[in-house]
Amino acid sequence: MDTVEAIYRAYFTDVYRYCMRLTGDADAAEELTSETFFAAMQKLKSFRGDCELRVWLCEIAKNRYLSEQRKRKTEPISDTLESPTDSPEDLAVRTDEAERVSEAAHRLSEPYKEVFLLRVYGEMPFENIGRLFGKTANWACVTFHRAKAKIKAELEEKQ
Repeated sequence: MDTVEAIYRAYFTDVYRYCMRLTGDADAAEELTSETFFAAMQKLKSFRGDCELRVWLCEIAKNRYLSEQRKRKTEPISDTLESPTDSPEDLAVRTDEAERVSEAAHRLSEPYKEVFLLRVYGEMPFENIGRLFGKTANWACVTFHRAKAKIKAELEEKQ
């Protein structure tokens, strides 16, 4: 039980912040964080160590969130952006557009997808992202901006 508590204490804040970005709601983020840690503890033995534990936990949170979104199929997302100059980060914080940005981000190829998600939803600094990939902070920054451009182009194309 010490390992479970140590993981929870070490990563709770990061996972909660990530869930807060996904949901845009404190109550929903708290529930999603709880579900994430519960699922992670059940799957802890299957963790292969291919990535940092924080990334694995955020991936579980993202998958649970997207699964719940598919079940709900809530209100339709508008097909237009308020301004064609909005950046994907700005759109991601707006709950009404977050799903469109998230879906576009998930269609990106690697490493663009993971770098974008870690930066925008995980609020991870470029140095940490670069380190996760065994690259430099500059590489992470360039990759992020390329991902952002791809997402923006896709969103503008669908307008």
